[in-house]
Amino acid sequence: MKWDRIECGWQRLKGSFKRRWRKLTNVDVIAGNREQLALNIQERYGITTDEAEKQLADWQGRQKEIDRPV
Repeated sequence: MKWDRIECGWQRLKGSFKRRWRKLTNVDVIAGNREQLALNIQERYGITTDEAEKQLADWQGRQKEIDRPV
């Protein structure tokens, strides 16, 4: 799924995001901003930028619910 679709559907996807990264508390404020999400994952979990990007890309690739026809 392309990231612009994630941003547009953030209200529906943030639950999945919160389940994956339980330590993040400002998910509503970030509202799907990919750069901020990656930075927060990196800082909160003490991982490298590359690892945060990898995890976020993996999560992004698993998000299909917005692309499904209604």
